[in-house]
Parts: sequence; structure tokens; C-alpha cells
Amino acid sequence: MIDHITVTADGWLDWGNNRVRVALGRSGVTTVKREGDGATPVGTFRLRRLLYRADRLAIPKTMLPCAPILENAGWSDDPADPDYNRAVALPHAFGHERLWREDGVYDLIVPLGYNDDPPLPGLGSAIFLHVARPNHEPTEGCVALALTDLQALLAETGPKTVLSIAAE
Repeated sequence: MIDHITVTADGWLDWGNNRVRVALGRSGVTTVKREGDGATPVGTFRLRRLLYRADRLAIPKTMLPCAPILENAGWSDDPADPDYNRAVALPHAFGHERLWREDGVYDLIVPLGYNDDPPLPGLGSAIFLHVARPNHEPTEGCVALALTDLQALLAETGPKTVLSIAAE
């Protein structure tokens, strides 16, 4: 199991002897994350667990706790919500992201330990490792890898693994 993953501000992820391309937020990286700013937060974060689309993928190899994504799965991104930056069941009265998506980018999701212990309203939510769009198009603030790269990374991660996102 690897203990540490590094992400560079210019879009590379390193672990062990591996280096792969990643997509970051459309606004780059930031040390002052705010909800909706499109930036990826700088810092060191735990990999909380793995959520996966069981209808599309077998249970991935990993030492992280795993759970399938249900059709009614969501994630609160509304600072006014008492469940801000937490998984929620849909329908949900506050603003949220749907985790059951057709485009495949959320076929594998690893929530990062960013603004979650406890979540502070407005400082950013739903910061995940997930599958990259074609051509590694920018994210809304997440770190996204090609599916095969994410699967290879997950096979070497566990509850003690941390991911560091560098400012430069």
C-alpha cells in the first residue's frame, strides 16, 4: 500500500514509480477554496472511501472501504444545507450533485478529506478523485484521472493513503 500521492499544479499525479496526467479545476489550484469557484484546493487530504457504479464496473481492487453508488445518490453542495458537503439521498431539498451519472465520470469516486471534519459552509464541497472526461477536460475542482490510471492507483491505496495537491 502506498502512503502518499502527489498532484502538481500543472496536472500530474505521482505515486511510487508512476506518473499520470490528471485534470484539475477549470480555475486551477487555490489555497483559498470557495464553493463554486471551479478551483482545486491545495493541501493534503485523506482518501475517505471508494464509491463505484456496480452496474458498470466490478468491485475495484483497493484497500479503501467500498460501496456501490445507488441511483438516488447525491452530494450536497449548498452552503445553507445542514448536510453540506455530505452524501445525501435524492430527492433532496437543497442544492446537490447527482452521483448516478450517464457520462461515466462518476463511475469511480473517492471523496477526499477536504472540508469534511466538520464541513464549513461555503468553503467548498464534493472534492473527489474521479474518472476524467475525454482529453482531460477541466473539472469543477476535483482531480480526475483516466479510468485505467485511477484503477491502477486505487489498487495501491488504503485508509492511510493521503493525497497532496501542490500550489506550484
